[in-house]
This record gives sequence, structure tokens and C-alpha cells, in this order.
Amino acid sequence: MQADVRIDSVDTTETRSGHTRYVVKDDSGREYTTFRPQIGAAAKKAEGKRARIEFHEQQRNGFNNVYLDKIEPAAETPPAAEAAEPEEVGWQAATEAAPWLVGSDKPKQAVDPEELFDRLKPFKDLVADDIRDGDDDDAA
Repeated sequence: MQADVRIDSVDTTETRSGHTRYVVKDDSGREYTTFRPQIGAAAKKAEGKRARIEFHEQQRNGFNNVYLDKIEPAAETPPAAEAAEPEEVGWQAATEAAPWLVGSDKPKQAVDPEELFDRLKPFKDLVADDIRDGDDDDAA
């Protein structure tokens, strides 16, 4: 499997047999293990940066082990984030907030599509405008 992640930390420990175990933690808290020094060194180099990783999972003694197979530098900004337009981000935020905007996370009946649109669009517009303006509320 492959993923683009930000490497949060790389911890090393020596095993009883004298090998070095590298535990790589990404920005979402997921951990990957490797015993290969070249992969561990590349992970250390990528610490705090974005990286493209390859890994595989293995069930062993009732545990799910995630092994790091490859790591290489990746673009610092994920492609989806740099391509996101304010309108698109606004709609994403509005759809995530829909249960609160409609008034229930488990409605008893379907909400009319026009009514839903009428409730979501003003919220979407506020989010998109805020992104375009780029003003920080912390400036006060």
C-alpha cells in the first residue's frame, strides 16, 4: 500500500538480538515499523516533512503489524489542498455541517432538496468568502 503522509517522529530502539528497530509515526498517529537501516535513515531525514511511503500489514500472534517498505520525499503541499477552490471548500464544510444546519443528525423524514440547499448555501458562501478574504480573526 502507498500513502502520502507527514512524518511526525522516528524513534529507534535496539532489540535483544542487537538489531535497530525504527518506529515511524505519521501526522495521523499511525505507526510503521522497519528494521532496515537505509529506510530508517530516510525516515529520519524526512522527519517533520511530507513523504510518500509504501508499507504492508501482517497479522502475527493476534497483532496487526505495519511494516514500512519504502520512503521518499513528497511535495510539501498535498495536491488536493493546493487545488482546492474556496467554493469547493465551502461546500465541503457545509455538507459536513449539514446535520447542525438542518437541526438534527438523525432526521425523522427526508429534508426537501430545495430547503436543504437554502440552508447550506449561506453557510457555504460565508466559508468561501472567509477563505477568499484571508483575514485572521486573531489580529485584534
